[in-house]
Formats: sequence, structure tokens, C-alpha cells
Amino acid sequence: MAELKVEDIRRMTADQMDDEILKLKKERFNLRFQRATGQLENTSRMREARRDIARIKTIARQKRQADSKKA
Repeated sequence: MAELKVEDIRRMTADQMDDEILKLKKERFNLRFQRATGQLENTSRMREARRDIARIKTIARQKRQADSKKA
């Protein structure tokens, strides 16, 4: 999976962001399971997934704050 770009995330709706976070959390679970069983080959993907989740959450929070200031 490729790293999510900020521009792509900003174009997402709140529901799309929530779906993407859920998908990434499931991926992280699977990666942790693979690591525990010694089957994980691409160890850097764990870090990428964690950072993608943080990136999406940050942008979602920024959008919520901007929306609340408009109201």
C-alpha cells in the first residue's frame, strides 16, 4: 500500500476518513499478528500505517475546527 498523500486526505469526506482509519487499524492488527508469528517481511509498513492513521486524524480534527468556526 502506498502512503496516503495529504491532498488526497483533504479531499475525503468525514465518513471516508473514518472508513480509511478503520481499514488501517485492521491492517495494523494483521501486521502485529504477522510480526508475532515471525511472518512479517515489510517491517516499515507498521510505521507507515501508524503515521497514516495519525495524518488522517490530524486533518479530520483540523476540518472539524474549521467547520465549528464557520458556524
